[in-house]
Amino acid sequence: MGQKYVEILDSTLRDGEQTSGVSFLPHEKLMIARMLLRDLNVDRIEVASAGVSEGEKEAVSMICRYARQTDMLDRVEVLGFVDGGASIDWVASCGCRTVNLLAKGSLKHCEQQLGKSPNEHIEDIRQMVHYAHEKGVVVNLYLEDWSNGMKDSPKYVYQLMDALCDVGIRRFMLPDTLGIMNPLQCVEYFRKMVKRYPDTHFDFHAHNDYDLAVSNSLAAVLSGAKGLHVTVNGLGERCGNAPLSSVQVILKDQFNAKTNIREEKLNDISRMVEGYSGIAVAPNQPIIGDNVFTQVAGVHADGDNKGDLYHNALVPERFGRKREYALGKNSGKANIAKNLEELGLELTPEQTRRVTQRITELGDKKEIVTQDDLPFIVSDVLKHDAPEDKVKLVSYVVSTAYGLKPGANIKVEINGRQYEAGATGDGQYDAFVKALRYVYLKHLGRTFPLLANYQVSIPPGGRTDALVQTVITWNDNGRLLRTRGLDADQTEAAIKATFKMLNIIENEYNNEL
Repeated sequence: MGQKYVEILDSTLRDGEQTSGVSFLPHEKLMIARMLLRDLNVDRIEVASAGVSEGEKEAVSMICRYARQTDMLDRVEVLGFVDGGASIDWVASCGCRTVNLLAKGSLKHCEQQLGKSPNEHIEDIRQMVHYAHEKGVVVNLYLEDWSNGMKDSPKYVYQLMDALCDVGIRRFMLPDTLGIMNPLQCVEYFRKMVKRYPDTHFDFHAHNDYDLAVSNSLAAVLSGAKGLHVTVNGLGERCGNAPLSSVQVILKDQFNAKTNIREEKLNDISRMVEGYSGIAVAPNQPIIGDNVFTQVAGVHADGDNKGDLYHNALVPERFGRKREYALGKNSGKANIAKNLEELGLELTPEQTRRVTQRITELGDKKEIVTQDDLPFIVSDVLKHDAPEDKVKLVSYVVSTAYGLKPGANIKVEINGRQYEAGATGDGQYDAFVKALRYVYLKHLGRTFPLLANYQVSIPPGGRTDALVQTVITWNDNGRLLRTRGLDADQTEAAIKATFKMLNIIENEYNNEL
């Protein structure tokens, strides 16, 4: 028996946008849709609900125009409603050719929300399907609240299915709308559906209210589901939907199923959606979290040195990432050695012991230590003549005034020569960096890394009126540098982090000459 193939529909742009506080701009929707279809290679994307707004119509039209030009239009879908044909007209006017029609999958929803009998609802659906086919629109059918329907009114579910199996619906999509199922129920309900309608394509759409969306998705596939609905980063209403990355790896590793997903792009799409949505990914979120490929305990690093003893099938390179070894009070010599090796620094066992002791002390004080800090710690601990900073801040003034853009005037010293520049920006730090970039471009003919992330926090255990910690992540042609600054003033802390980065790249630049 060959691998089971599972179709993946991503609903980030429809269901994911129902996350509280999330609203994508039309061009953001287009960028996400392009990456999902072209780079990640999901089978289908659900991009909007019909009739929501003019902005939504613009977004759907843009996505459909792109999909048509790249021969992917049949992979774009829009949620529609049983509303006398208005949704079908809206979908068709955007250039889309597939509607996911929302019907009621439980008797309670049919009678109490619609105020209609099952037969009346069935007739309305049949008319909508017929109208869609006249317009050249393919129909998939959601049975909203299907899980409660199977639990409380299975005869109604079967009545609906019996009446609609012969009207040309391509897929029946079975949602756990309120996230109430557990995997055992999912197996039971799905097997009943597949046994009764063996030739029907069923999708499963999970919600995560009990933190079971991924487990239920796997249970559905084991029981005959041919397609699964997911969202990037698990976005969605209330507790969200099944996360794309987790569903993918479980299908592949735990069930030996086949999908078309390009796993090396999972981290890229996660970062894009994180940026556009403003919803941060938890550091310990499987596959895509910042810390999931970071070993903290020294014994783990030691085991990796002796044969990758603490690795599993989820190797970071599979997802376009790399394993890291954290520096802190639990590091141990093996962690330090791994980081030193990556930096190309060679120390004696005694020197490594002393560096480890210093990092442990910093960890006890809840200081964040990054790999980029390591050369400075080594120089300090071993009393080497620490190389003098090649990039120094001589003086600066930042200003802000009502009705004017913030400005910065700076004087910096680079490799013994001083330069001055001024700039305005969207904030004081932005103006400062623009002035710096001007110096590098104008006087040195060079650029330096782009700012990828900027985090400001009170150091753990600190007080709000004490120090501010600024951690800046820089993108240096795909390589990420993370530097930290600590000061009572936020801008000053960011400047310290910036000059730490500048000295790292200046040392590298001079070593290459």
